[in-house]
Amino acid sequence: MRSIKPGRGPSAMGAAGSVVVGLFGVFWTISAANMGAPVFIVIFGIVFVGIAIVQGIFHYKNATGANRMSVYDITDNEPDPFDRYVGQDSRQDHKGDLPVPQGDFNFCPYCGRSIDNDLYQYCPKCGNEIEAG
Repeated sequence: MRSIKPGRGPSAMGAAGSVVVGLFGVFWTISAANMGAPVFIVIFGIVFVGIAIVQGIFHYKNATGANRMSVYDITDNEPDPFDRYVGQDSRQDHKGDLPVPQGDFNFCPYCGRSIDNDLYQYCPKCGNEIEAG
């Protein structure tokens, strides 16, 4: 499985933004409670601050931690739980969707990388199978 990780810069900005949003939420909740706002408005403010705290912790961990959380996980054979509701199988091989080029090539027909060795069966850049002509 491969992962795509967020950068440390965007994570640090997310952490700083979460602090600002949390402070605004505290100010807004206290102001709403002092003005006699309905209870659900005050509860909304508390939930708003709670979400800001959780996001702040998440972004801070990604900005400073050695093992950051993934934005996307790229998997080979992990089923998608949503597939059973739509009646599809996401694990099917999609290479059949690509047109298969014919002929002798000294480059990968899929990504264009130069292929110097005729013994290659797979492109060293994109990993697609190179058909022997």
